[in-house]
Amino acid sequence: MNNIRPFHVAFPVYDLETTRKFYAEILGCKVGRSAERWIDFDLYSHQISAHLVDKKREASPTNHVDGKDVPVLHWGVILSMEQWEELAERLKTSRVKFIIDPYIRFKGEIGEQATMFFLDPSGNALEFKAFRNDASIFAT
Repeated sequence: MNNIRPFHVAFPVYDLETTRKFYAEILGCKVGRSAERWIDFDLYSHQISAHLVDKKREASPTNHVDGKDVPVLHWGVILSMEQWEELAERLKTSRVKFIIDPYIRFKGEIGEQATMFFLDPSGNALEFKAFRNDASIFAT
C-alpha cells in the first residue's frame, strides 16, 4: 500500500466567518492557522486553505454527466462508505442544498461509487465520494 501524504488545496471565499462556520460546524473540520485574510482547515487529514478575495468570480462551467450538470471546477475527498453516509446525513440535517443529491453511481458496475455535490457559502463546488472497495477507484 502506498503511503499517501495529505494534499493541500487553496480556494477563494468571500466571508471568512461564514466559511469558518461551514467548514468547522457542518463539515467537521478542525480549524488550523489563520490570519486576517485566510484560514487553514483540517479536512479528513488534508490541509485546505480558504483565502479571502474581494471580487466574485463568474459562474463555473459544467459538464453534462449521467443526466446531471457536474461543475467542472470542484474538489473533495474520497471517504470510507461509513464516513460518506455520515457526512451525507449531516449535510441533510444542516439543510445544505445539494447540486447533485447523494446517490450511487455505476451501481453494480466497475467503479460503483457513492457521490454527492454541494456548494460552500462562497459557491465553491465540493464532491465527496466513497467506494465499497478502494480497488475500484481507478478501475476501468
